[in-house]
Order: sequence, then structure tokens, then C-alpha cells
Amino acid sequence: MDSGHGGEGDAAEWKKVAELRAVVEAQDPAAKEEDDFALRRFLRARDHNICKASAMLLKYLAWKHVAKPRGTITDEEVRDEIAKGRVHMQGFDRLRRPMAYLYGARHFPAPRELDDFKRYVAYLLDKICTRLPVGQEKFAAVIDMKGWGYANCDIRGYVAALEIMQNYYPERLGRVFMIHVPYMFMAAWKIVYPFIDEKTKKKFVFVANKDLDATLRDAIDESQLLEEYGGKLKL
Repeated sequence: MDSGHGGEGDAAEWKKVAELRAVVEAQDPAAKEEDDFALRRFLRARDHNICKASAMLLKYLAWKHVAKPRGTITDEEVRDEIAKGRVHMQGFDRLRRPMAYLYGARHFPAPRELDDFKRYVAYLLDKICTRLPVGQEKFAAVIDMKGWGYANCDIRGYVAALEIMQNYYPERLGRVFMIHVPYMFMAAWKIVYPFIDEKTKKKFVFVANKDLDATLRDAIDESQLLEEYGGKLKL
């Protein structure tokens, strides 16, 4: 149930959204700022359980108040993180989901607290969500691990990013293609894997090098695929 358009099932779901709103607004008036589609994503993330969805949503509202006190994170606030060139956002897949390309070898663990990186993760998620076309609520990503080595390994950072996405941006991730994955990365993946919820685990696709071209072309039209992966889209 991705589109959310029409059907009796939707009427029942929207009724639950109204119930969720009533429960949450009674505890935190800031919930009035969230639209019904946002509430629906939290509801879906907790399998339409009002109690669990309300707890998740209240936790999100508390986080948002601290992480984004002005409602948004500006480019200037994460200027140093942007300069590292770890992420490109360009093009759409065949389901009209905006694409993000992440480069694992450009990330290094920072010898400091995670706050700057967490702020950058929230900034990125907000940014790609602004590219969502009408009727689409999810994005897709390619994580290119070419050149990744132990110097790039950042378990704390990976877990922090996953937790922000899962807890505060539920039902936003559509699909992630993991490409050029070196064998040594799998040791890190085994540590991170238990922190990924069951729904999200199914969205990660590890692509063998021999299947890379066919997999990406099947998911992304040539006109929307970056040139470095054989498409026609320029950075």
C-alpha cells in the first residue's frame, strides 16, 4: 500500500490516522504541524498499532524539537560535512523515487562526538524528501563501496544513521543497492545488521559486480542513471 490513493482499505487507514492524531496531539500539541501523510508513515511503520505508532511519533517530535529547533537544518550548519562529497542526489528510478548516491570510501570516522554527523544525516534525509514528486513518499539509493577499507569503517556512524532513518523518517526508504562491496566490509555489516529493523533489512540489495549493469538499468532508466554507472545523466 504505497500510493495511498482510493480503495476501502485507505478509508480504514485514514480513520486510524485520525485516531493516532487525537492520541498524540493530546500529549504534544506540536503534532498539529505534522500532516496526515507523515502520521500515516508512522502508523505503517508500526503495522497500524496505535499505541506503538503514537510512542514512535512522540519520540520523533521530541527529537525534532532538539535536532531542528528552527524547523530545518541549513547548508551552512553542515558545510564541512557537505564539502566531503560523500553524497550526490540526482535523477529518479523507474518508480519515480528520487535517487541518492553514497560513496563509502569518502567517509571516515570522526575523532569527536557524533552530533555533527547526525545533523548531516538529518539534513540529507530532509533534502532528498524535498525532491519527492507528488504521490511518491519514498526515495532509493545506491551505496558504492568501491575503495572502502578499514580506515573508512565507522560502526557508530552507520548505526546512528540507521537509527535516525528508521526512528524519525519511517517509510521513506524504498530500496538501497549496495555495490562494489569488498569482502572485508561484511564483517562490519554483521555488526550493524542487528540494528536494522526487519522491514528495512528487506530493502538492502547486495549487487554482485557481474550483475551491476543489468540491475541498475532494470531499476533506473538510462536517462536518469549517472554516467559513471553507464547512464546518460551528468553530475
